[in-house]
Amino acid sequence: MRVNAYALSLCLLLVPGIGHGAEKTIYGLNEHIAIPEFNLELSAKLDTGAQTASLSARDISRFKRNGETWVRFYLAVDSAHAHPIERPLARISKIKRRAGDFDPQEDKTYTARPVIELDLCMGKTKRSIEVNLTDRSAFQYPLLIGSDALTRFGALVDPSRTYVAGKPGCTNKTDADE
Repeated sequence: MRVNAYALSLCLLLVPGIGHGAEKTIYGLNEHIAIPEFNLELSAKLDTGAQTASLSARDISRFKRNGETWVRFYLAVDSAHAHPIERPLARISKIKRRAGDFDPQEDKTYTARPVIELDLCMGKTKRSIEVNLTDRSAFQYPLLIGSDALTRFGALVDPSRTYVAGKPGCTNKTDADE
């Protein structure tokens, strides 16, 4: 009798996880991502160890427009994106510095980065996510998708696979429309 109660308890604990896992989509370590607002498709790295998403940008500056803070930047993805982009500032993100990136004289263990909201399309799913802006030109992937965005996409990441979702094919509907 005691064994049956234990088995029943274990099953009841696992049932919610089974239903929750069925709602998730499996993606690979790298995926093609479209940014419809910029008419752009990029290869991105999906990184569960990073919290926020990061987009490669250069010449980033903040300015005021109608009393609100905005950000002006250039995409640092290729030479074709030579025009400035302006978006409202969502917030400032504090990104922890790595040991090799820490300057003891500066006495800051983080880097402040501007964050904007963008619609991203991965596979057939489009979501509005927060993206911090930083120069990623030294990295292989101009876009890093962190755990906050992965959660919004309902993503499970299989690091042994790449480009599982195929080319982006989203409709104009975002998660805000659902």
